[in-house]
Amino acid sequence: MALSPLQKQILSLALRDGQVRTEQPGDVVKATRLNGVGLLSRDKKDGKLWYPTDKARALGISTEPAAIAVPRPDGATALTNFAGMERHLSIARTLLDDGDVMAARQLAEGVYEQAKAGSRFSAKMKLKESLEACHRIQADALSIEIKTKMLIAEEVERLKAAGKLLKGRPKSIPDENAFKLEEIGLTSKELHDAKKWLDADRKTPGIAERAIAARLAQGLEPTRSNLKASIGTKTATKEERGPNLYETGPEAMHTLLALETFADEVFEPACGKGAIMRMLEDAGYTVKISDLNDYGTITADGVVQDVIDFRQTVAGDGDVDIVTNPPYGDSMNSFIAHALKVHRPRKMALLLNVNAYFGFDDPDRNFIMKTCRPARIIGFARRLPMMHRDGWDGPEASSSMNTAWFIWERQTDGSYGSQTVIDRVDWADFMPAAESEAA
Repeated sequence: MALSPLQKQILSLALRDGQVRTEQPGDVVKATRLNGVGLLSRDKKDGKLWYPTDKARALGISTEPAAIAVPRPDGATALTNFAGMERHLSIARTLLDDGDVMAARQLAEGVYEQAKAGSRFSAKMKLKESLEACHRIQADALSIEIKTKMLIAEEVERLKAAGKLLKGRPKSIPDENAFKLEEIGLTSKELHDAKKWLDADRKTPGIAERAIAARLAQGLEPTRSNLKASIGTKTATKEERGPNLYETGPEAMHTLLALETFADEVFEPACGKGAIMRMLEDAGYTVKISDLNDYGTITADGVVQDVIDFRQTVAGDGDVDIVTNPPYGDSMNSFIAHALKVHRPRKMALLLNVNAYFGFDDPDRNFIMKTCRPARIIGFARRLPMMHRDGWDGPEASSSMNTAWFIWERQTDGSYGSQTVIDRVDWADFMPAAESEAA
């Protein structure tokens, strides 16, 4: 039976100590898989406690620490003791439990950087097991780091509300002491990010750990940058965004949600960083998400996006509703045609340039606008605010594009009907009072 180094390490600890506890997302994923193949049994009362089985004992796994390959600063390869990094993480957890937030953060950050260097090397050299090991260590270190930063942000928030300044480590600050902001151990940018983490966790408790676990389950690297993009605490880099990301503005979604209803679960196959998804969720819908590019987007339930070309997908069981702002350009026609031919949605709403209705020289365009006519086109009398390409830092221009929601609705005979009704609306009429006044 082939086991990864980390699976062997967990079994080694279980065999050595008679049990093993999984506190971090990466540990849980590995232990669950070992349980699935009969090598670990879960405690009936404590879901984080595991015991080795007779099958595990028969494997003859060594209880000596495992090792993984990571690069040295000089570029050569060295074997770094995995158990050593785990010990550092264990110390960081103890420090965190004891309230020494700053020391725990610094130690976790050091392990994260070491594991990340190993991830880069392992990916370059195509060392699958080593890469998996480094990803798990990164995940555990990142989880501790985020917890410490949220605690620091919470402490700063509390003390500022009391009209005090911070001095020394958060664990040792008497209420009567004053403090200076620069002494907390974070830069102003890091503190700003920490506050955003805290706000995200208050809104959706445990969102960071679920995002980390979800990325591990998909074999993706759990990085700080991607996790921030997942939860919306920063603008992703160009590499993370991929090409041509234009986030849908709330004006379009407020209008759609006021005029159309959908099935309880909606598919968003070009989710980007989640602009449409979040508004659908706020309206009470459950949303399944995917995108051609890996933005690390996660749902409110902590489910990470699928990374796939929608045109390569197959239909699932049962009816599905689709809502998205699809890619424009050369791929638009084939994207929409695939939805109508393969997924055959019960209902589909796409935000398109009104010019999409015209044209005759593309077979897919004829199919989506003639063979499968949209039931309704909801055009905007007032142009939507400009959807600039994500990352654009030039002048903010007014929109020169007339857009509309194109709505397809499958009929009882299985067709999409033979008529299209066009309506003309002003998005400002559908905006919440505060946003409407701002507009």
